[in-house]
Amino acid sequence: MEQFGQYIRSLREKQRMTLRLFCQKAELDPSNWSKIERGVHAAPKSKEVLQTVAEVLEIKSGSDEWNTLYDLAALSCIPHEIEPQGFDINKLPVFFRT
Repeated sequence: MEQFGQYIRSLREKQRMTLRLFCQKAELDPSNWSKIERGVHAAPKSKEVLQTVAEVLEIKSGSDEWNTLYDLAALSCIPHEIEPQGFDINKLPVFFRT
């Protein structure tokens, strides 16, 4: 499964939006956001930031892209040390939606 940062970067690049332009529109720090896209930092936990990211990327509320954005953000906050053995991490997004 794709990681949050990879997903955002792919959506941003589909729109031919540079990292700096994206961060300018979303009022985010390009250095920190670059680390999120590269997987160095976890996704933002703030719903307001996720909402802003969705708006800048023109993701409609309730769409598949919207759900994927929030699912991947939630997944990125789970430390690898506490992942249960034998559990399919790819099934977790469905768990978070219920």
